[in-house]
Amino acid sequence: MTKGFLIDQDGVIYVEDQMIPGADVFIKTLQEQNIPFTFMTNNSQRSPLDAVRKLDKMGIHVEEKNIYTSAMATAHFMRQQYPNGTAYVLGEGGLISSLHENGFTLVQNDPDFVVVGEGINFTLEMVKKAIDFILGGAKLIATNLDPSPRKSGWNNLGIAAIVSMIESATGKTAFSVGKPSPVMMRLARKHIGLATDEVSVIGDTLATDIQGGIQVGYNTILTLSGMSRKEQLNDFPFKPDMVIDSIADLKLPLPWWK
Repeated sequence: MTKGFLIDQDGVIYVEDQMIPGADVFIKTLQEQNIPFTFMTNNSQRSPLDAVRKLDKMGIHVEEKNIYTSAMATAHFMRQQYPNGTAYVLGEGGLISSLHENGFTLVQNDPDFVVVGEGINFTLEMVKKAIDFILGGAKLIATNLDPSPRKSGWNNLGIAAIVSMIESATGKTAFSVGKPSPVMMRLARKHIGLATDEVSVIGDTLATDIQGGIQVGYNTILTLSGMSRKEQLNDFPFKPDMVIDSIADLKLPLPWWK
């Protein structure tokens, strides 16, 4: 039976622009053993090519097919729901290109959807316009609901903050496609052509990667090289199948591979 991985990036492979030691060796092992994998990221701003180039600078050489973003999942989901629809977008880069690739027209008036993704160029006027569209019947979609990192000097509010403002002003609740949503977890699996019991998720965040994996029946591996700490395991009603300090500590084959 084929086995493969859905791998988070930030906190698992690198922290900001620094590769976590041993991440390159692990990815090289997967490539040498022809083990399917994709990097599954909630970042909707970067395109797959952007992600490939960032990894390449760290010495990790992959292809665009090895990247699956929340922007890709969002555009795919929207195409299923409303083919050839229109969208007003609070977002940049990868989200815009993914929507175009899935047949959506970006408009400034009367959209079918308002879509919120990462970006640093939002204005209050754009948010007010989005609110008017939603009050007029447009559906509110979020690529993810990642929170702000709450660090001084950070230039990205986090999508949850923007969405919360829009929800409060409209009384409408956003549908979030990214992790931990089962929508993205399933689409990422299909992206690498595996069945549910063939997939293992590697992530550094209990509330996204691990929760999302558990919800759809994947095996899960929590790495402590990013956001989560071992003492936080007791804060959740679920637990990963494995906890490791770093991806460098992950040895193949995994215990549940048969």
